[in-house]
Amino acid sequence: MNNNGSPNNVHLSPGRRSWLRFKANRRGYISLWLFGILFVLSLFAEVLFNDKPLIVSYQDELYFPFLIAYPETAFGGDFETEADYSDIYVRDLITTGDNWVIDPLIHYSYNTINFRSELPNPAPPSSQNLVGTDDRGRDVFARLVYGFRLSVLFAFALTAIGVAIGILAGAVQGYFSGRLDLFMQRLIEVWSSMPELYLLIIFASIFQPSIWLLIILLSMFGWMGLSDYVRAEFLRGRNMDYVRAARAMGLSDISIMRHHLLPNSMTPVITFLPFRISGSILALTSLDFLGLGVPPTTPSLGELLSQGKENIEAWWLSLSTFIVLVGTLMLLIFIGEALREAMDTRKH
Repeated sequence: MNNNGSPNNVHLSPGRRSWLRFKANRRGYISLWLFGILFVLSLFAEVLFNDKPLIVSYQDELYFPFLIAYPETAFGGDFETEADYSDIYVRDLITTGDNWVIDPLIHYSYNTINFRSELPNPAPPSSQNLVGTDDRGRDVFARLVYGFRLSVLFAFALTAIGVAIGILAGAVQGYFSGRLDLFMQRLIEVWSSMPELYLLIIFASIFQPSIWLLIILLSMFGWMGLSDYVRAEFLRGRNMDYVRAARAMGLSDISIMRHHLLPNSMTPVITFLPFRISGSILALTSLDFLGLGVPPTTPSLGELLSQGKENIEAWWLSLSTFIVLVGTLMLLIFIGEALREAMDTRKH
């Protein structure tokens, strides 16, 4: 025990001490929990927001419409086409007698059009659509949830690729240095001067817009900032005593880089992650707002902002998207600040 009566952290591992310092930052710790809960809930968007029932019990047989498409004839209907569960006739078929249905929390998916609304689209918030509808009559609440999930998954993928490339490039530059480092530095300077937005516009006009095309194009530029930090850590560590001892023991360069230098160079990588994720979310939102992102039918935050710009009177479009976007970025920034303080041993 120390003088304050708290447990002594001397015998704890560096990772454990960093985690305890992170938990001590209440704002960052709570932000991590909130972001994690929201992201996990968004992974189950099909269960929470869907225009199809989760489970249908019809004539003592169980059906799962949100996973499998069933024809109307499976429930005693007349047509071989997929059942429309919002149709009163189909609803009566699956709910009369001993039949029963378990519906999702919200009866709208991201592409469900509310044909029963009596107001012109975009319609303001109501009991049917809690956050209103967009210009095509689709539920804004559902599109926000699906768009949030798409943005976060896109950011995770882009960050993972950027971190992998950045660590590899920075490690090679810092460890071998010399002419190889000089050549790669000049190459990075030339590559970073390329007009990224213009390249995206050119490729968007040539190829069919897709989420994978965006990941490939943006990952070509998103690794250079991290590589500088990793390079600096490897340059600082390559002449340390433990690295010299590893060389004297006959360990290979790859083994030294992987088992000795890399674990001691992860501090800038870890603190870089939340800010890189927030930057990726902003990049996707900006491209979608400009019409250079995902296909138009895909739910995205940028597409909702674009609709808000085109429909100024529909305040719920811009306001709801602004709240989701700013709230997500604030949580990530708080997490990043807490990580940076937790990994900074000079303050502890």
